Amino acid sequence: MPRFARVLCWFRRDLRLSDHAALYHALKSADEVIPVFVFDRDILDVLPGDDRRLPFILACLHELQQALRAHGGELVTAHASAVEALPALAAQWGAEAVFTNRDYEPAAIARDAAVRQRLAAQGVAWFDYKDQVIFECDEVLTQGGKPFSVFTPYKNAWLKKLTPFYLQSYPVERYLPALARLPEQTLPTLDALGFAEAAAQPLKITPGISGAQAALADFQRRLTHYQRLRDFPASKGPSYLSPHLRFGTLSIRLLAQLAWAQGDEGAQTWLNELIWREFYQQILWHHPRVAEHAFKPEYDALAFDNDPELFAAWCEGRTGYPIVDAAMRQLAQTGYMHNRLRMIVASFLVKDLLIDWRWGEAHFARLLLDFDLAANNGGWQWAASTGCDAQPYFRIFNPVSQSEKFDAEGKFIRRYVPELTALDNKAIHAPWLAKRLPEDFRLGRDYPKPIVDHATQRQRALALFGRD
Repeated sequence: MPRFARVLCWFRRDLRLSDHAALYHALKSADEVIPVFVFDRDILDVLPGDDRRLPFILACLHELQQALRAHGGELVTAHASAVEALPALAAQWGAEAVFTNRDYEPAAIARDAAVRQRLAAQGVAWFDYKDQVIFECDEVLTQGGKPFSVFTPYKNAWLKKLTPFYLQSYPVERYLPALARLPEQTLPTLDALGFAEAAAQPLKITPGISGAQAALADFQRRLTHYQRLRDFPASKGPSYLSPHLRFGTLSIRLLAQLAWAQGDEGAQTWLNELIWREFYQQILWHHPRVAEHAFKPEYDALAFDNDPELFAAWCEGRTGYPIVDAAMRQLAQTGYMHNRLRMIVASFLVKDLLIDWRWGEAHFARLLLDFDLAANNGGWQWAASTGCDAQPYFRIFNPVSQSEKFDAEGKFIRRYVPELTALDNKAIHAPWLAKRLPEDFRLGRDYPKPIVDHATQRQRALALFGRD
């Protein structure tokens, strides 16, 4: 590695100082390091003005800026196309190289290739590093040297390859004196970025490095019980760390080390979830076509009904199926949805409403605070039976039995569908089947009747997917 006088470290999905691969290598390789973040207009200009991810990102950046200042550094930002911004920043600050962590999404790969080419034209070097996964790209392959397409063999190979070496953190702190001393920079406002409406969106998950550390400390106290509680949306079972993983306010190495070291049933189950995340990352990297197409090509042209009125009812939480409606309202109100509920509503959209999974995937992408292309695509294709390691098409979630099993007392339903509060614990899962409802409650007036019949739609889905 050559020695540089001044370099840029481009922050993206890694909004933290500790255990940061690119920052570590930049600090070791240069006399001065300038951290930069680009509000990429190629991404932001197509987002709605109320996108709640922008307040989260901006809050993370404010805290990152304070952390850098505590060590004598400063965060430089730009609001422009990244392809234009990085070469301009390098020229403005006299940087000889750009250091960054790799991103595996197709659009990000194309963007980085364009940035790298532009930098090379002006004599600026490019270095990128693995940071958001334990194993990337071709690091976990079958014995035949092919990418895995089934999770369990991938998981077994992943665990076999895992050693303490891959979980070592990057000791960034000892090299922080190499941060460049710059005049104080001002971060843009949501209004300046075109997201003034987003300020009104509530953030249910505390952003930033401190928010990540607090959430992790809370989850560590509950990790042993993760296996037992994770499927029940009314319980505090999930980690609630997914936004912090998405935006890198926590290191994946720290989380995997925690789970691996603890090793009990709860920790092992959670480690499996982290491996699922990497499984979908490598699927997207090896098969970028899945971003728009079914992994199984034979399912790419299924003749879905795609009824826009049914889709609107699903999006707005008025399907007449309480567990589905509660989940969709949770998403709309908070930007979060419990993982068990993601599977239930996805199955309902595709198998009950016979709507293309890509419609649902796009709706989740629009609203999820923790939206990650690989995980979102993988989860939707699993539920839709079109993916690599998918639920078989004939396995269709029954929304009523799922509700009875995972929200038996209706606590979650009552939280997000308050018009059903007075129903008893049996009627709340399927009000249309109840023998007796409260006198002042009328189905079809106070709460919708089911927009489809599950048994009928199940047979239609079997016929649709069963065709060869």
